[in-house]
Parts: sequence; structure tokens; C-alpha cells
Amino acid sequence: MGWIMAKGKQPVNALSAMGVSKLSVPGRHSDGGGLYLVIDVSGAKRWVLRTVVRGRRRDMGLGGLRTVSLAQARVTAQRYRAIARSGGDPLEERRRENKAIPTFEKAAIAVHAGLVPSWANPKHAAQWISTLKRYAFPLIGRRPVSQITSADVLRILAPIWTKKRETAKRLSQRISTVIRWARASEFYTGDDPVASALVGLPRQQPHVQHHRSLPFDRVPELVCKLRVCTAKPESKLALEFLILTAARTKEVLEAEWDEVDFENRLWVVPADRMKKPNTMMKIKKPHRVPLTSRAMNLLDQARALSPESEFIFPNQTTGKPLSYNTLLFVLQRRLGLDTTVHGLRSSFKDWASETTNFPNEVSEMALSHKISSKVESAYRRGDLLEKRRHLMAAWSDYVCGPRGQVVAVEFGSGG
Repeated sequence: MGWIMAKGKQPVNALSAMGVSKLSVPGRHSDGGGLYLVIDVSGAKRWVLRTVVRGRRRDMGLGGLRTVSLAQARVTAQRYRAIARSGGDPLEERRRENKAIPTFEKAAIAVHAGLVPSWANPKHAAQWISTLKRYAFPLIGRRPVSQITSADVLRILAPIWTKKRETAKRLSQRISTVIRWARASEFYTGDDPVASALVGLPRQQPHVQHHRSLPFDRVPELVCKLRVCTAKPESKLALEFLILTAARTKEVLEAEWDEVDFENRLWVVPADRMKKPNTMMKIKKPHRVPLTSRAMNLLDQARALSPESEFIFPNQTTGKPLSYNTLLFVLQRRLGLDTTVHGLRSSFKDWASETTNFPNEVSEMALSHKISSKVESAYRRGDLLEKRRHLMAAWSDYVCGPRGQVVAVEFGSGG
């Protein structure tokens, strides 16, 4: 084959595939452009690239002839020469290439492990990785993190983008965090695939929310700070009881001792105190609320505080039920939260919908919401009490810990 001259220097592509297989004389055999086939005295053949890196001559081994063909050696040599000409170091580039690229799952676990010490709330730490386990790992967990594309991210987010808005947003942020870590670790090149995927998703409609709610993953922090704040004890007991039962504010504030069935661990709100959702009409039947161990403990404390009152949470000065503004004052002034008391019911609903497998009608009944006539007819013979008991126990465990314990943390320090 003819030689291609490189600007008056040594010929380029001087060797042929058949020629290199027949060569046996020890020494360097030039292919041009700094690429050599080196034959050792033992007869072993290997490729070496001689190039200038930042003003200094350097020889790089490209592999033996058995594993690297002449064509492959030329392609690699051309790429490394281009890196050297642009001021880079081909050896550093090869080290990066040879560095083991983790799967997305391993990358996410590494990122999570690095972030955990910076989070004061262990529940937030657990939820951060559980969201990825539930939605991302099944689709891309075993893929090298370097291969994750915007199409992959779109497949993960699209099914929940409009149905579980907050979960989808948090999930997109966590995937992006993993990708940013991969880029910093030189496992990923190119643009953030999450940003590209978001362009292909529909615009989320503004959520109409009449009562400002607190993200459910901050409720444990709320309870922790509530217990040690300077509010009056009856206010603190009433607010925590409201959180654990997901009851309406007025129902809690006007609760009386004769509504509590201690033996069966039930609080039965009379029909005449039950408001039909979104109306001023009363519901025609009482609402049974299962009480968890922590809720029962709160009642014991309330009884000791006001043993002579007919109300469970009376104002210690007047003996009358606490006012709505009293609890709102605790939330907004004592705890510094931009949320409403009623909005805590939304926190419970979001938690039940996004982190549990309980059917929707169970959480709806826990909130004493009216459910569709079709579903209602299927459950007309009961109010799903036992299922709701399990749901409220899970909520209590989430908010307070399995035995009513809350880890002391600084409010708002979660990541």
C-alpha cells in the first residue's frame, strides 16, 4: 500500500494487518504518527504511542497485538494525539476510562451515604433513598450511571408526574443529585438528563389548596419541637392529638370524655358534631376514630391536667374548649410555621398516598371524607375500622417512632 506522508515527517499508516502478523525482528516498527509496533526479544508484540504531552515526550503502551488490532491501535493513537494537541494528558484520560463506572443504584447509595451525616432527621434520610428504590432502581438501577439518558428519566417520572406531584419533584431532584455526583466523579459526561426530561413532561397545574399544609416529611420535626416549646400544655396535647388522629380542629377542641371508649381504644365523635365535607351540613352518623398507644398516652396526660372537666382539652383558665386561634398561634408563632392547623390533615393524606400501600378509601374514611357511591356501597356494612387502626398505627410510628419516641432535631435542618 502507498505511504501517506505527514507534512514531510515519517510515513503514516506504514504497516498492514498482514505485515504486522509476519514481522518478527525485535525492535520498533513505525506505523507513522508516533505509533509503533514493538517486538521484544521474546517475540511478544505490543503497541506503543510516542507523543508530546505538555512539552515533554512520552511513550504510552496501547496493549498487545493479541488483544489490540492494528486498526484499533490507530484509532486509539489518533484520539490520544488529539488530546495531547489540545493540552490534555492522554494517560490521565485513560485512567478515567479504566476507572470502574458504578451502576446508578451503587452511585445513588454512595451519594446517600455521603449525605446522611448532614441530615438531622433520620426519617428524611430513609425516605431519600426509598423514593429512588421504589421508582428509579427497577428501571435504571443496574445500568452504568454513565449511560443514563433523558429518555430513562422520562420513563421514571411520566407515570407519577401529575398524579404524585410532590413525589415526582423530589424524585427528579434526587436523580439529578446522583447525576451531579457522577459528573464530579468523572463517571458522567454531558448535560443533566433530568433537565432535558423535564422539558418533555406536561406542565403541572397549580394545586388548589385552601389550607396551607406542611410537607409530611417535616411533621416528625414539628412534633419534636412542639413537645419542648413554651406553649401551654393543654395546647400542645390538643395539637399532637389532632395530628395523630387526623381529625378536624373543631372535633378535637370540643371533644368530651364520654366520647372515649378506653376499653376498645376508640374515640367516637357524635354525629351532631360531624361536618359534612365542603358544607355546613352535619353527617348523620358518628365517626369512630381508632386510638394509638401514643394517642391514649396523650389522653392520660390530659386527664391528669384537667381531671374535673367534661372537655378533654379545656382552657385551663376558663374551662371552656380551646379556640382554633390558640392552636394556630402555637403553629405559627411558637413553632414559626407557615401552615394552618387544618392543613395538617393534608400532610397525613399526602403521607398515606405517597408512602403506604393502604387503599385510598381507607385514608379517606380516616379523614371522614365522603367517598364515591360505588365504593361506599361496597363498604356499606362497615367503616374499615380495623384497616384504619393499622393505618393510624403506621402514621403514629412515622410521626413519633414505634413507641411514641421522637428524635430531637433542629427544626428545618433536613436536606
